[in-house]
Amino acid sequence: MRRIACWAGLISLGFVVILLGGCSNTGADYRPIVDGGADTAAYESDLTACAKVADQRDYLNGDVQNAALLGTGLGAAGGAGAQAWDTQDERKQIVKNCMKGRGHNVVG
Repeated sequence: MRRIACWAGLISLGFVVILLGGCSNTGADYRPIVDGGADTAAYESDLTACAKVADQRDYLNGDVQNAALLGTGLGAAGGAGAQAWDTQDERKQIVKNCMKGRGHNVVG
């Protein structure tokens, strides 16, 4: 019985990997709105650097993997999908914080 549950969790994780494959760059590609007439070249350079930082927050992080392995079937895929949406929001927030840290007045 445990072996079946383990395999079901791994299969669910496989589905999550496939589903999230199309989302791999989202969140980090967020372009925040800044106020104050920022220098376009500096904005683009900083945005590229901040996107690389946000990319370090992987969609298949431990939270997503645990959500897929704890449940089975569609319930696990749904839970892992919800964790992936959270990861996308985290990536956007990383970009915003990074841009603020580089002196940009981020408003959205």
